[in-house]
Amino acid sequence: MAEQSGGGSVALKPLILVPAVITFAITLLRLVGELLEWSPRFFSREPGGAAALVGIVWLVPIFGAYFAAKLIKMGHDPSGAGPVFGWAFLGLLAFIGAGFLGRALGLGGRRFILLFAVASIVAIVLAYRGWPALGRVLIAYGLAARVPVAALMLVAILANWGTHYEKGPPSFPKLGAVMTWFWIGLVPQLTLWIGFTVVVGALCGGVAALVTRRSPSGR
Repeated sequence: MAEQSGGGSVALKPLILVPAVITFAITLLRLVGELLEWSPRFFSREPGGAAALVGIVWLVPIFGAYFAAKLIKMGHDPSGAGPVFGWAFLGLLAFIGAGFLGRALGLGGRRFILLFAVASIVAIVLAYRGWPALGRVLIAYGLAARVPVAALMLVAILANWGTHYEKGPPSFPKLGAVMTWFWIGLVPQLTLWIGFTVVVGALCGGVAALVTRRSPSGR
């Protein structure tokens, strides 16, 4: 699979394959750590994961910079660092605005999740505009990272393992297993977390672009 940018093509699969494998391995490690009740500092079972140190969320900045450096080496530079940061920041504002709006309207549960799903799509569209080549790679990586998590969450909910993969926010209503998975698993994984991947990845990619262009070895 290839995408066009800067007069050439970017083969997405070879670029994201190793990061995707690493991400999947950490997802499995996180699951094992929670099932065996290892240190909650590293493998928290709390809703949302409680920012535990072992988690794929921490890979986004690293791989955002990695993908950016690879793209520049391949000749798919952004038009400038300013647009990359500017559009990514607007994407970040979409998330922040959704948070303020949700609280102002007193939204909770499914309505709050739906609001953030819409905001995530807006954030992806905005951040993508700053560096389309990087945006395509980040979307592809986001899907490769989050589809397995969404599938894992369904199994966890059905099996009732007690991991963070099956726990929604405190205000989330009690629903059947499949509907619970739809709202706290499928929807967030394929919207919110991919939006996070694109926005944060673009910001870190912009930093990598600046460093690469200023380094003696840069083009």
